[in-house]
Amino acid sequence: MNEPLRHPLYGVLLILLSGLVLASHDGLAKHLTQFYPVLLVVWARYLSQTLLMATLFGPGMRRRLFVTRRPWLQLLRGLSLVGVSLTFISGLRYIPLGEATAVIFLAPLMVTIASAWLGEKVGPVQWLAVAAGFMGVLIIVRPGGALFTPAVLLPFAAALSFSLYQLVTRRLAGTDHAVTSNFLTSVVGTLLMSLLVIFNWRTPSLLDALLMSLLGAMAMLGHLLLTNALRFASAATLAPFTYGQIVFAGLVGLVAFGHLPDAGALLGMAVIIASGLGMAWMQRVQARRLPSSSGR
Repeated sequence: MNEPLRHPLYGVLLILLSGLVLASHDGLAKHLTQFYPVLLVVWARYLSQTLLMATLFGPGMRRRLFVTRRPWLQLLRGLSLVGVSLTFISGLRYIPLGEATAVIFLAPLMVTIASAWLGEKVGPVQWLAVAAGFMGVLIIVRPGGALFTPAVLLPFAAALSFSLYQLVTRRLAGTDHAVTSNFLTSVVGTLLMSLLVIFNWRTPSLLDALLMSLLGAMAMLGHLLLTNALRFASAATLAPFTYGQIVFAGLVGLVAFGHLPDAGALLGMAVIIASGLGMAWMQRVQARRLPSSSGR
């Protein structure tokens, strides 16, 4: 009997709350980059998260917090997430929050492409979902539209980096503790950004410094909520609800920046969500078939 899966509703609520926190994190990052260099904002986010995690988890986990059996994979995971942060937050300076978030949610579809390239079997329905997802992006950034600029390549690059991050995270599953992986990723980001921020330093006001520190706390909270959601429901059950972050991002963009996506953008976002839901449904069907194929 699997105790953690007894309360899927708790898992759904946690995953939705995670999406709201992460969408709010992105909105705050977009606000701060209007006044400060992106490198400074990203550096502050990683530094505050590292210090907060060390304070919260260090006393209990001690050496387990930073000891890993696969250091090179942890380094790659950290570098890929830094790539996500830099490209996505840079893109938010030019692309509305809801639309940029929808583009980065191409990552699961890109993971499918990579999985096929690595030899995993991918069915026609999954390929159809991949094609639909990319069609959704084309609808959002339709040629001749306001978003059809080189800046849209930034969230697209973030989706590529995020797909690599997800692939590496898969490889690390069951090897290192989830808190260890998140802490080491944060450390990698802090060290790298500390080298880069020297050339883009601008001393923030006290209020803005506190807001930058809040970014790290929000990022940590969002990922902890996501991790704990998996204690109550399976990944297949939760996958459709992760797309709630696109809706939350649209709401944050409307409330904080007064941006309402036009009809084309809303259609493109809906297509991306539908393609992601189709992919999640296929994964759930495959997961259900596995026990029956093994004779259970």
